[in-house]
Amino acid sequence: MKALLYESFQSAPKITQVPDPNPNPGGVVIEVKATGLCRSDWHGWMGHDEDIKLPHVPGHEFAGVIASVGKGVKNWKVGDRVSVPFICACGSCPECASGNHQVCDDQFQPGFTHWGSFAEFVSIDRADINVVSLPEQVSFDTAASLGCRFATSFRAVVAQGELTGGQWMAVYGCGGVGLSAILIGCALGANVIAIDIDDEKLKLAKSIGAIAGINSARETNTIEKIHQLSKGGVHVSIDALGSIETCFNSISSLRKRGKHIQVGLMLGEMKNPKVPMNLILSKELEILGSHGMQAYKYPEMMNMIIQGKMNPEKLIGQFINLENAVTELMEMDKFRGKGLTIINSF
Repeated sequence: MKALLYESFQSAPKITQVPDPNPNPGGVVIEVKATGLCRSDWHGWMGHDEDIKLPHVPGHEFAGVIASVGKGVKNWKVGDRVSVPFICACGSCPECASGNHQVCDDQFQPGFTHWGSFAEFVSIDRADINVVSLPEQVSFDTAASLGCRFATSFRAVVAQGELTGGQWMAVYGCGGVGLSAILIGCALGANVIAIDIDDEKLKLAKSIGAIAGINSARETNTIEKIHQLSKGGVHVSIDALGSIETCFNSISSLRKRGKHIQVGLMLGEMKNPKVPMNLILSKELEILGSHGMQAYKYPEMMNMIIQGKMNPEKLIGQFINLENAVTELMEMDKFRGKGLTIINSF
């Protein structure tokens, strides 16, 4: 099969032929119809993820059709339209028993712990636990935009933030994660403030429902501005970028008993950020992480899409082929694109 592969970190990937995968017992092989290009893929290529063994094929948010089924699979057959969460579970550890598959003790992640979806086919183990049925009303392109950024944001806003209509939410960073959080927050009836340093991204954020956009590169005091707009601070704040500054500012934007949700990855030199502990204590703030969403939780999100309450396809900025992904992957740290990038031609 054709795949995008890199043989060392931070070196140019290449398009090459690699062996087709075979399903393991209990697993399936999925023919990839569309896959998202995510900043997490860039972090992997940079060498920030210890799970990656070289050579490597990245890609972790995808949708497609089941091409082959391993012995023991009960719920799936060849030809089924499916997607997969980017964190896959074992189904039997204590965390899975509690329903928290997204922090499974024996988890695996396509595109990190094994070869991923920047290829014509990808293998997924424990299929009966981890594969998600894709309704006919949801396109492969839309489904590929859900797998990591949108699903993670959905859980961050709905389950972790417990955001409700009429509340205020701030979103730091208007990339794929941030725009997803904005779209979801607006669908729930919240008042969403978008923060970024790019006017075009702020314009896009407002077009999908944000009531205000703050360019933090020009605003003299972003935190104060948020407190003014929200009349005392937001109920929920999302750091969708993952930096020392955005993490600190997100926490500082909260009203009393507010919730900060860390979604943007904090890796490398950013992994131990300074936080305003005085505010966390005096305001009784909550600091939560959100890293993926369980496969069995997908129906709620899918139903909101089918009912027209959310339109994640609005977040897709461009479609590219696998060859274009070589350059796009290496240049993700330049933050030039608007919206999500989807690979749908192999």
